[in-house]
Amino acid sequence: MRNLLVVISCVLSLLTGWVVSQNGKSTAASPQKRAPLIGLSLDTLKEERWQADRDLFEKSVRALGADLLVQSANSDDTRQISDVQALISRGVDALVIVPHNGAAMARAVALAHEANIPVLSYDRLITGCDVDLYTTFDNVKVGKLQAQFLVDSQKNRPLRLVRIYGSKTDNNAVLFKQGQDEVLAPLIASGQVQVVHEDWAQDWKPENAKKIANAALTKAPSGFDAILASNDGTAGGAVQALAEEGLAGKILVTGQDAELAACQRIVAGTQSMTIYKPLAQLASQAAQAAVQMARRKPLFAPAATDNGSVRVPSLLVDVTVVTRDNLEQTVIRDGFHPAERIFSSAK
Repeated sequence: MRNLLVVISCVLSLLTGWVVSQNGKSTAASPQKRAPLIGLSLDTLKEERWQADRDLFEKSVRALGADLLVQSANSDDTRQISDVQALISRGVDALVIVPHNGAAMARAVALAHEANIPVLSYDRLITGCDVDLYTTFDNVKVGKLQAQFLVDSQKNRPLRLVRIYGSKTDNNAVLFKQGQDEVLAPLIASGQVQVVHEDWAQDWKPENAKKIANAALTKAPSGFDAILASNDGTAGGAVQALAEEGLAGKILVTGQDAELAACQRIVAGTQSMTIYKPLAQLASQAAQAAVQMARRKPLFAPAATDNGSVRVPSLLVDVTVVTRDNLEQTVIRDGFHPAERIFSSAK
């Protein structure tokens, strides 16, 4: 019924010149006499993942006849607010934000709305505000797949586990943990899974993940079976800690993002799996949505995500587990990484 109402409101918007989203906000339509200008505010460009998103998003935006301005905040909330203010002052028609801190960027949404600019939350959810649209992967499913991989690998044997979560300021890290917990909680309660150590890796930094893994090695001298690392960066830090103890390749390690270094570690046997998230699909979908929003055209979002304030209209992209067995059919087939770089430089 809700989706039917959205379709009806989309039809009405075509007749009345107003855009109505699932959360009921309306924005006055205005004719575009120039190419739409999209503003992209990124948390960081230090990670391979976000460099790829930027490039793919820019390619898609320009293919749609729009222009793009990009800012990167270097994981600084104050700087990201300033970046958003700068993009607003440049007259962007729509704003796309990858938040460093989902709660802090509610202020950015308020500033944009004061200027009558719609906001798309990209991959990470902006919380506590009436953000217009959320495009992301199925992040709860990511966590489920990571945890289920480890459970399945033990074939009903007891699992001694170290958990390395992402950054507490990133709502996605909470969603990954939620998915992991859905698989692990009953097994922890039954005693089949024992969590020997767990902690949050500030800002997703590999060096912080390495410290967590080092602490686990000290805390559990009798050892453990696996490290449930929430992304490839933290997996890399964990693998480094294991390597220093001669344990790399002997302990299962999860990840996500299918970064090149992670794929190389999978080939080398020091990382067990990653989650492939088709960035080209996410970037293309977000670009189309942003340009539609900039042109004040209606959108249909089949899902909704609770951000603590409203149920945000959402577009979700599916994900896939990648192991040594299906690298060729996933990451390589899609051109995400060339085979020669994965196999010739495996480490």
